[in-house]
Amino acid sequence: MIRTRSLLAEGSRLRRLAPLVLPAAWGAVAVAWKFCCPLARQPGLPTRIATSVVFLTVGIGMVLGLRHGLVRELTRARAVAAATQRVLLRPPPARLDGLTLAAGQLSATRGASVGGDLYEAVATPHGVRIVVGDVRGHGLAALGAVVAVLGSFREAAHDEAELAGVLRRLERALERHLREPARGEPARPDAGPRDPVAEEFVTLLLVEVRPDGRLAVLNCGHPGPYRLGVRAERLPVGDPLPPLGVLPLPAVLVPHTAARLLPGETLVLHTDGAEEARDHRGSFFALDAALSGVPGEAPAALVRRVRAALLHHTGGRLVDDVALLVVRNDRVRVPAQPAEPGLRRPRSAPSPRC
Repeated sequence: MIRTRSLLAEGSRLRRLAPLVLPAAWGAVAVAWKFCCPLARQPGLPTRIATSVVFLTVGIGMVLGLRHGLVRELTRARAVAAATQRVLLRPPPARLDGLTLAAGQLSATRGASVGGDLYEAVATPHGVRIVVGDVRGHGLAALGAVVAVLGSFREAAHDEAELAGVLRRLERALERHLREPARGEPARPDAGPRDPVAEEFVTLLLVEVRPDGRLAVLNCGHPGPYRLGVRAERLPVGDPLPPLGVLPLPAVLVPHTAARLLPGETLVLHTDGAEEARDHRGSFFALDAALSGVPGEAPAALVRRVRAALLHHTGGRLVDDVALLVVRNDRVRVPAQPAEPGLRRPRSAPSPRC
């Protein structure tokens, strides 16, 4: 086993050095030309021109060889990063317990496909549970809190019978993340939150779509979703709770259950980067107007259209991460069956008299 690992490591080193073989050979030829060839030591302009051409060719070859090696390493690193980001913020399934879903993400960090926004949807025995959140800050620096919250949600959504229990699990997971010592430093029991994320917090929205379409919502300082039916309307989500990581949650958590997602209606959950995006004149992006464009639009098409409109509005220059999660209720409503004409309900038999 040890010999196999050694051979694999040696092969990896040889592959990394392969692009430098040809430039090194050219360099050896140039040195041999300069010091061993009698023609190179002769005075005169033709000799100087020939020597310059040889060294210029060697320099170009070395630059191209190094560039080829760097491009290969960059391509490999991008592939690994893309796979990691897909695992971290995986796209939701297209269908989930009668619901059609689609999601989109834009990162303010150039070259990254994920940032400080998070979303997830899972089917549980208690209904389809959804989380959309926004970590303070943006870009790759917020990924630690995203991992902590998403990992906890994916477990708690199945384990907890009540939505309040899921939220408390998320709060504890974020607290553990904030109290982790920096790498290489010993943990201290009396240590407070670590720097530089001592002020890190998460706004999020927890939604449970029950089988009858009833929505249970817990809102921790996050923008409310839009419901698309005849028109786009902001959905009431009750009194907001403090963002996770700012203040402890109240002792009693009561989800808001006054709203319902009827068959054919669409729920659009988003982060504040969608509504706070500005153009070069400082005008905010009109998310409600963008959502009202095409009634009955498929969730995936809606995400693509809003994403394109957002990039057009900002000119591709985002200052905050943006996440969209679209859920359409495609459960079939069974209409009441009318009674056939001429049929009457059977009367109950009269009770016998004593």
